Amino acid sequence: MRREARGEPRRVRMAHLMLLITLSVGLAGIVAAQVQYPNRPVRIIAPSAPGGAADTVARAIAQPLAERLGQPVVVETRAGAGTVIGTEAVAKSAPDGHTLLIGLPALAINPSIYKKLPYDALRDFMPITQAVSQPNLLVVHPSLPARSVKELIVLARARPGELVFASSGVGASSHLTIELFLLMTGTRMLHVPYKGPGPGVIDLIAGRVSLMAPSTIATLAHVRSGRLRALGVTTAKRALGLPDVPTVAEAGVPGYEWYRGLGWSRRRAHRKK
Repeated sequence: MRREARGEPRRVRMAHLMLLITLSVGLAGIVAAQVQYPNRPVRIIAPSAPGGAADTVARAIAQPLAERLGQPVVVETRAGAGTVIGTEAVAKSAPDGHTLLIGLPALAINPSIYKKLPYDALRDFMPITQAVSQPNLLVVHPSLPARSVKELIVLARARPGELVFASSGVGASSHLTIELFLLMTGTRMLHVPYKGPGPGVIDLIAGRVSLMAPSTIATLAHVRSGRLRALGVTTAKRALGLPDVPTVAEAGVPGYEWYRGLGWSRRRAHRKK
């Protein structure tokens, strides 16, 4: 849903700030602001379970970053509470650039679904850059009698509230991806939130849940091995790594589009009033 810039709600402005804009505030700015940076190991906190997009991206960044900075870069996964636990840890760290956050879409989403958070995403974090942009992937267990998006819609309408979908947590990208699908198709399913994409994907492979829409990073290998069946990618264009998988829009839900961006941030130093 598009809104005009004037009077734009806080959560939309936050999404634009944290996820869409590559800002000119990078590590070079941190270096210029300090006599010596880094002077000890740097931590990157991924606020979701191991094996998810945040963890994977953090580990991909860690080694080349360590080589550039001349200090070890350690990745910590702190899952739970819809990324709040890991995000809070960074918000309460020293504002010296030695603790970085892989920011998931939940950083912009959570203020809209939680009455109170132990941090303020606009006040407490300084964005560095957008690290990756990718689609989510609508996947089902191979035993589910739906080999396409249209067949899934027919099945969901025939069994309202019976199909069970997993997510990385309430309000996570993988949750809202399917909620948008349900809204646009007029269907109902049962939601089971997990503490990150990894545990949800494990239960999906085991057949304990029927479907999920996590990142392509979390599911691509399982789709290629045949343990999961991909029905559609959530972006407006097909994914380069899955050229044979249609978009959800072209497969049966016209106008559907969802993408996820992952950025990394550091703790912002507050100015004294």
